[in-house]
Parts: sequence; C-alpha cells; structure tokens
Amino acid sequence: MNDAAATDDPLQSTPERVSLRESLGAAGPGFDLALPTGWVRREATAGQRDEMVAAVRGRLLQAHRPDLFARVRPLLDDAFQQMAQASVIAFFTPATGDDEALALPASLVASIRTPTTPGGTLDPLVQALVREAGATPLLGDTRFLRFERESRQRLEDTDFLSTQIVYLTPIPGTRRRRGLQLTATIARPLDTPADDRPLVLIRTLLDLSVSSLTWTAPAQTAGRP
Repeated sequence: MNDAAATDDPLQSTPERVSLRESLGAAGPGFDLALPTGWVRREATAGQRDEMVAAVRGRLLQAHRPDLFARVRPLLDDAFQQMAQASVIAFFTPATGDDEALALPASLVASIRTPTTPGGTLDPLVQALVREAGATPLLGDTRFLRFERESRQRLEDTDFLSTQIVYLTPIPGTRRRRGLQLTATIARPLDTPADDRPLVLIRTLLDLSVSSLTWTAPAQTAGRP
C-alpha cells in the first residue's frame, strides 16, 4: 500500500471516540467522495440519530404505519450503537425524502484506523491484510488497499448474506500512523450467487465512489451528493 491503510480484525486497531476533526488531525485534511445519486454524508452523532428518527417517524405516521415505526426505531438505535462501538465517524446513505436517490441494499461508513502499538505505524496491519485477507490495490491504485469478506447474518426472522468490502488509505501528514477506513456492506438473499450481475454492479459503483476520494481543507469535509 503506497501511503494507504485498512479493516476490522486481523486486524483490530485501537478504537477512538473523538470528533471527525480530531480524528483526522486539527490541522490535517478532511475528505470528500463522489457519492451515488441522491446519497449524502452524515456524521455518526446522537444528534444525527435523533434527526433521522424524527424524519422516519414523520413519514411513517403520515403513511398511517405507526406499527412500522415501532419496528424501525430499535433498528436505528442499534445501528448507531454499533457505529459508536466501531469508532465510525461518518456514514453515507440516500437523502431522506429524495425519491430520485439511488436505493441500494448497501451501506458505507468511515472510521479511523490506528496502530495497536503506540507510536507505531500501520505497516504491520497492511502486511497482515495482504497476507491473511488477500488485500490488493483498489483498481490498481496503490494508495488504497481493498479486500472482501462474507458472512451469514440474521435480521429478525430472516437470514441473509452480508458482503463487506473494506478499503484503507493513509491520512496525509500522519506518517502512516493513521488511516481512513471505508467499509461498504452489501446484503443479499441466501440464494443469490456472488457473481449476480446487480451485485457486481453495486460492487463496481462502490469501488468507483471510494476511488474518487480527495483530501480537502478541514472546513470542506462535507460529502458531495
């Protein structure tokens, strides 16, 4: 990885519960992505959770489906709790109420990776990802490492397959001591093969979105729709 970084387990880094600005470094860069149509960037905060809960509640009550809100609310709370535990700093979703937003069975989150050894670099992690997870450069770009893993998951009474695509790149100015990790998760039915064309297209779209990453001045960290 040519100034790049990575994932969740071999692979576990020290979690950090700090602000986006603090995570990237007060004088360091922010980042920007070209997102799928209608998608927006949101910060993984309690305020953002409350805003999303209110928006979902309004739409479902307007549709006379309070029963659905009673089911969705715990799922939103659980999602934000899991993001907090995983040190997620931002996530990317379709804009609420945007009927033209591209609906995908996928999510994308951003987190900060740090070395397990204080004062060290992410190089041992990078080597482990290449050796144990089969990580490779993203679309031939050595700034990024990319690898996939798949697992069987269960939501309420339904089992499904979850494909995680993990991307890692080093944060400029940190001397490879901090990396930005972007993790995409794609859900599909158990009987859907891994080479199913829609799934391949979603993978490609996410790869292209992540490959568009640019570093920006701290005041310009908002994602493009």
